[in-house]
Amino acid sequence: PVPPGALCRTKPTDLVFIIDSSRSVRPHEFEKIKVFVSRVIEALDVGPNATRVGVINYASAVRSELSLQGPQAKATLLQAVRRIQPLSTGTMTGLAIQFALSRAFSPAEGGRDGAPDFKKVAIVVTDGRPQDGVQDVSARARAAGIEIFAIGVGRVDMGTLRQMASEPLDEHVDYVESYSVIEKLTQKFQEAFCVVSDLCATGDHDCQQVCVSTPGAYRCACRDGFSLNSDGKTCTACNGGLGSALDLVFLIDGSKSVRPENFELVKKFINQIVDSLEVSEKQAQVGLVQYSSSVRQEFPLGQFKTKKDIKAAVKKMSYMEKGTMTGQALKYLVDSSFSAINGARPGVPKVGIVFTDGRSQDYISDAAKKAKDSGFRMFAVGVGNAVEDELREIASEPVAEHYFYTADFRTISKIGKKLQMKICVEEDPCECKSIMKFQTKVEDLINSLQQ
Repeated sequence: PVPPGALCRTKPTDLVFIIDSSRSVRPHEFEKIKVFVSRVIEALDVGPNATRVGVINYASAVRSELSLQGPQAKATLLQAVRRIQPLSTGTMTGLAIQFALSRAFSPAEGGRDGAPDFKKVAIVVTDGRPQDGVQDVSARARAAGIEIFAIGVGRVDMGTLRQMASEPLDEHVDYVESYSVIEKLTQKFQEAFCVVSDLCATGDHDCQQVCVSTPGAYRCACRDGFSLNSDGKTCTACNGGLGSALDLVFLIDGSKSVRPENFELVKKFINQIVDSLEVSEKQAQVGLVQYSSSVRQEFPLGQFKTKKDIKAAVKKMSYMEKGTMTGQALKYLVDSSFSAINGARPGVPKVGIVFTDGRSQDYISDAAKKAKDSGFRMFAVGVGNAVEDELREIASEPVAEHYFYTADFRTISKIGKKLQMKICVEEDPCECKSIMKFQTKVEDLINSLQQ
């Protein structure tokens, strides 16, 4: 993995963290906030002429822990963050934002007012309902050019977060179930401050297999034996031959925590993977199961013979919107989805992709083990409040290659790209059909050269 910030320079920014240390935030939880702040700082280009960092600590009162005009060496900033202690009183979020507006971002405190090349950004982290108003003061801060990100934890009031945050809200409001997972938002903020100089090197591109850098841009290519699809990004990963037969079943979480708008993103995720397959009776077959408090087979393996028909059926899928019985769903996958009566073919590799956004309300261990013991290759994809231990339990060995997590539904397409490359059973390059393809390709090239 690329170390944070190693291939990415950050745009000069005046960045102020506004962190809630009211009595509802326990000491060990406050330590998690400090880790999150430190990880974001680690990825920044900090310095007097680069990004400057300030930290406001608030409860009933407001305390400036770090000023924008203070020492801006990265090591000094990180040491100062480690020394911050919680105030452990009330929750005056509006007062803290007013302090940022009138003091923290002021020229007297090191704010670079009137410099068009510098952004002003505030990241507010809170876990409760404020005891004062935030709407008016937040509006004044935004009007003054401060971009506000609002992070809510646990029993936070979501309406308050939306009153604080800049537009578009879906990019500036984040929620995590507990402080123990707040660190998972680190990557989002590292990317938010990143000005990419080499899109291929940083991985910030849409290429499925090979990215070729060009000045200020890139183009996609494919590895030998694969061809670039018409979208200019993906490669045909299962391109015929005995080795590419595949029975693939999606097991999709339709619980109420997913929410309708995110369920539409899940459908796009499914169809993104379907796009990379060669669907036919002899090659890839796809099945789809949705689960919540119960399990519903949307369509079995082999019902649809073309990508177009599969994608149309996925788009029509309705949202169940109840509980999260992942164990029951895994049992259905093992007992029914890969059975001959539901279209599974003997001797063909079986792949299951399990997608979930939260903790299962039932026991998953037995069914997860049985799936792997049956020879199924299991991938686990978690979003938001998904539990890492459950994802690892579902995933096949090596676990690190078979489970994926993202804090945000909007980034699941990146997981889709990784899965496209992993799910296909590639053809043995020494098989007769491959040799014939290679020979034909060489003969065509010779003929074109002779002409």
